[in-house]
Amino acid sequence: MLDLNAVVSDTEKMLRRVIGEDIELQTSLDSGLGAIRADQTQIEQVLLNLCVNARDAMPDGGKLIISTQSVELTQSDVLRYPYPVKPGPYVLLNVTDNGIGMNSEVRAHIFEPFFTTKEKGKGTGMGLATVYGIVKQSDGYIEVHSELGTGAVFKILLPQVNAEPQLDRDNRKAIPAVSPEKGHETILVVEDERAIRQLTVNMLRRLGYSVLEASDSKEALETCQRYIGVVDLLLTDVIMPGMNGRALAEQLTVKRPQIQILYMSGHTGQGVGQGVLPLGCNFIAKPFTRDNLAQKIRAVLHSQAAAPCQ
Repeated sequence: MLDLNAVVSDTEKMLRRVIGEDIELQTSLDSGLGAIRADQTQIEQVLLNLCVNARDAMPDGGKLIISTQSVELTQSDVLRYPYPVKPGPYVLLNVTDNGIGMNSEVRAHIFEPFFTTKEKGKGTGMGLATVYGIVKQSDGYIEVHSELGTGAVFKILLPQVNAEPQLDRDNRKAIPAVSPEKGHETILVVEDERAIRQLTVNMLRRLGYSVLEASDSKEALETCQRYIGVVDLLLTDVIMPGMNGRALAEQLTVKRPQIQILYMSGHTGQGVGQGVLPLGCNFIAKPFTRDNLAQKIRAVLHSQAAAPCQ
């Protein structure tokens, strides 16, 4: 059970660092907001991905507004949607920017995994396929309203639940039902999407790990060359600009034979047994929860039989 307002407030400082000083960030949070049932880390990832896209749509600066609201969808309300929507109480999350906006062709493709409006070498996607997956996994709905020159509004509806979120003593963060298994090892995270990388790094540090990070394979190899300590695990995205994750793993395991490899991807077609990675690899699909990641990492590090996958 989560208080979405608390998640927005807890993430706000990180968001301000990501979007930069030339973009004004405002929040408007409904004080009467109900609780939702979702994973806090995934909701943070939704916020980060949407804010990064808004930042990229405002290269000369602008205004970004995050707002929340309790809404009740009646039977007549849901009829306006082009897909089935259940009536009932929802929590509405709006992320609004006054950037360059999108035409109808771009709007039609933004939630596709490989779609991007970025130039070559500027990233592999908009991160919206991940947002879409998280929202659907949380039994919610997402839509976008945008025209060229008018900015964009992303609207996310998440079902409201009839329960109070369980909060810690600071009355802010929701308490997980079971604390995930923590660790102390050193992990190298390689992810070209800055928002996802930052969120993953923060997640791992909360779990007790020492973390190195890189935005691509070249930077990862340079980081490992400089770092004199033991790197226990490589957590790498599969598809990145330049050298992909599998090629990176092949080079690193030559220099550091004991390193374990855990691949991650937001597209199942890039997964194990789909031609990109061979069977037997350690793999986790994005988006993942903190608990999923914690369990997978411990399983990989504890496994003596599973050799690093090349």
